[in-house]
Amino acid sequence: MRFVLRRLGFFVVTLWAAITANFFIPRLMPGDPAEAMMSRYHGHINPQALKALEVAFGVKTHQSLLSEYFSYLGNVFRGRFGVSLTFFPDPVMHDILQALPWTLVLVGVTTIVGFVLGTLIGLVGAWRRGGFLDGALPPIFIITSAFPYFWLAILSIWLFSLKLGWLPQSGGYDVIDTPSWTWHFAHDAFVHSILPALTILVTAIGGWILTMRNNTISVLTEDYVRMARAKGLRPSRIMWAYAGRNAILPNLTGFAMSLGFVVAGAILVEFVFNYPGVGWMFLQSVNGQDYALMQGLFLLIVVAVLTAILAVDAATVMLDPRTRDVR
Repeated sequence: MRFVLRRLGFFVVTLWAAITANFFIPRLMPGDPAEAMMSRYHGHINPQALKALEVAFGVKTHQSLLSEYFSYLGNVFRGRFGVSLTFFPDPVMHDILQALPWTLVLVGVTTIVGFVLGTLIGLVGAWRRGGFLDGALPPIFIITSAFPYFWLAILSIWLFSLKLGWLPQSGGYDVIDTPSWTWHFAHDAFVHSILPALTILVTAIGGWILTMRNNTISVLTEDYVRMARAKGLRPSRIMWAYAGRNAILPNLTGFAMSLGFVVAGAILVEFVFNYPGVGWMFLQSVNGQDYALMQGLFLLIVVAVLTAILAVDAATVMLDPRTRDVR
């Protein structure tokens, strides 16, 4: 119970610090969203239009900084992050909810698949050191993990789209289609996600393989593994229940961070493939100086990372009872 309360306290304090920083940083910068938007009209600023934009963006409200801070906290907990400058006049939350499912499906599923496959290959390769699996797959995927995202993405577009014509080269779906809950659109979206998913998977799986393999080799030298072998337990049980269960613990922290940053998306991959996810939206907000959208995306990433860390802490407690001993 004390462990859970401590982790929840860490979650609350970190979230409060992130929200506070999110409030003060844009206010320390020169200008405001209304002026940034009107600057697109080459200085021809209509005072009435500027006043209307200030009201829409919630700037220059003539409130004290403390009053603005508490108003901001209330809006954050209600999911109100203001109006997007890039997609004006859409609310920021509306735009985030439009892009979030694309990133969760593409990057989220790919991250989980990469972690599972990399962990299994690393575990079995370490258990059967010197075999084909240990001698072939880990070196190949470790080499591919050194490739930059954007380089492999461009190479895959050139090969599978331009040369072979097997897969579409960009977008999340055909421009002639309308997003809907139909099998036709689901198939279209799946086909468009194959290349970016393979790009992320090929460049990410090598790290999981190498880490799990090294962890397993270290665990296999422990006394409790030798005792399990001396007791005559089945090799499969020793591999999964003794070696694998303990070797995976260090990987869980990295997996938690990866899951948390799923929300941020693979920015370079989404940019190269023009994929309509959160990473592409983040890049658009930076290029357009859309502070409201950047603030909303930043808080979303913080919440995702903290939630993933809490979930992995709970999994670690279940896998390793020693972590429950909190003094």
